[in-house]
Amino acid sequence: MPVYTSDALILRTYKLGEADRIVVFLTRDRGKKRGVAKGARRARSKYMGALEPMTRAGVAYYEREMRDLVQLNYVEPQRSPLSALGMAADGASVLGHVGYFAELIDEWAPEAHADERLYRLGSSVVDALAAGAPIERLARYFEYWILRLQGVYPGLTQCPGCGGSFAAGAIMPPREHLFVCGRCGSRGHGTDISTAALTFLYAAARTAPEKMDTLVLDGHASRELETAHRRLLNTHLEKELKSVRVLREMGR
Repeated sequence: MPVYTSDALILRTYKLGEADRIVVFLTRDRGKKRGVAKGARRARSKYMGALEPMTRAGVAYYEREMRDLVQLNYVEPQRSPLSALGMAADGASVLGHVGYFAELIDEWAPEAHADERLYRLGSSVVDALAAGAPIERLARYFEYWILRLQGVYPGLTQCPGCGGSFAAGAIMPPREHLFVCGRCGSRGHGTDISTAALTFLYAAARTAPEKMDTLVLDGHASRELETAHRRLLNTHLEKELKSVRVLREMGR
């Protein structure tokens, strides 16, 4: 029975039997795995504090052919986003977004198929969270990049309708999932994307997540991008994420 070691991101866990947990984790080199953590629910478990969502860890696991579940041997935490809670003015929002990021990665990551770009994105977001990056800016950044990595983010260079620029902003028309200029769309009909929101996206394309504090995104532009991104995510995932509903309830 081969033993594998890798860097990994913990995505979620759920109960198994009386004392164990099933752990969903994304490895750097072998894709997403589901493994049994024996005794993880016991009071003195060796996994204590190691299985929180978006924890980056070194893992070792055994894998048998024709088995869906691997057997975890150890999970050694390297960095946890929970370290940001003490620095954040709104710790509950940070915690809610940690679950959101983990669920997005879980939904996009294929089973047992390596996607190092997705792993690197998640890992860099963990570093940004631990450094206290502004959570709303980081969320819009993460949404932009995860959609871009999947090849479904709308073009930002020119209007697909007329070939014109987005110098005056853009519009995502109703029931469509692309950006058009004001000449090809109608303001107030669909999702408006201001020049401030576009400026953030252009900067996000060339900025590391740990440098979120160098980007500018006001509340209005953030809400525009949030609406557009959620439309794109719901369309391509064919559902609304549970964590989105949690964030919506927290915002009320």
